[in-house]
Amino acid sequence: MKQLLYVVAFSTLLFACGNKEESQITSDLINNPITAADSATVDQDNLPFFEFEEEVKDFGKITQGESVKTVFKFRNVGKTNLIISSAQGSCGCTVPQWPKEPIKPGEKGEIEVVFNSEGKSGLQNKTITLVANTIPNTKVIALKGEILAPSSN
Repeated sequence: MKQLLYVVAFSTLLFACGNKEESQITSDLINNPITAADSATVDQDNLPFFEFEEEVKDFGKITQGESVKTVFKFRNVGKTNLIISSAQGSCGCTVPQWPKEPIKPGEKGEIEVVFNSEGKSGLQNKTITLVANTIPNTKVIALKGEILAPSSN
């Protein structure tokens, strides 16, 4: 009985590895020039492209512990849909919200950012890194300002 089990297992492994259809799969099936590392060969005129009204927002002076909410407005000035796959703040105090649906060519979108100044003081420069189907595939926007710590008398 044990030998029969070994023969069945070996045969299954042998036939599974010898599938001729697998050898016909080529990298051409997954070749996507828009995500290619070498952007010199890609027709960049047909890609999506961010155009922000402002890439850096200055929230001015605020008191320590306050939260600031701001909106970065942009337009897709490219020729194909713009897809933002993620947005990440440079620290946990900077939280972005971004459109999850594609932004069509010519349409506008917004990135809402909330900055929490709890535990912070002095000049601040926080970045938000967007990952999208653009070349390059990242875009960095920023918040800056000054946090005034309460005086301890």
